Amino acid sequence: MLRYTYSAMNPETPTNCFPAELVRSPGFLLARLGVGLKMRMMDQFEHAGFSAYHYAILALLEEGARTAQSAIADALQYDPSQLVALLDGLEERGLVERRRDPDDRRRHLVSLTPAGRKQLAEFRKVVRRLEDEYLGALDDEERALLHDLLLRIAVQRDARFAMAAAKT
Repeated sequence: MLRYTYSAMNPETPTNCFPAELVRSPGFLLARLGVGLKMRMMDQFEHAGFSAYHYAILALLEEGARTAQSAIADALQYDPSQLVALLDGLEERGLVERRRDPDDRRRHLVSLTPAGRKQLAEFRKVVRRLEDEYLGALDDEERALLHDLLLRIAVQRDARFAMAAAKT
């Protein structure tokens, strides 16, 4: 296994380092990097007038599996009232379309519009750029291994990851 050590003689090593105990903790590293990446993504999405919630909705709709509002809320674990407000914003921008379910007039079906697909492609560029920034120290094989390991942990914690992984 590859281990990184830093010399006290290295002028690029900051003097205000994290405690070694924390740096040895995979949980600390995952949390610290995850929060940093999440904050950058949120900032990038907000700069464009969106949120990560919007990205998740568009990505889910592109799969086409869940078009009822209630199914979207369940899949993404969003509060239904929160989802309505998010869908209102996406619909106002022409990114999604809602219509009554012909089989159940109480339900709304939601679909992605061509403009929504285009916006999803823009979201993906942002995500790819930030992942490249954060994972720049890894080559393609190492990134694939990291993904496989993280997915294994995710599946062990939440079976919904296994269902999504089977689609990829």
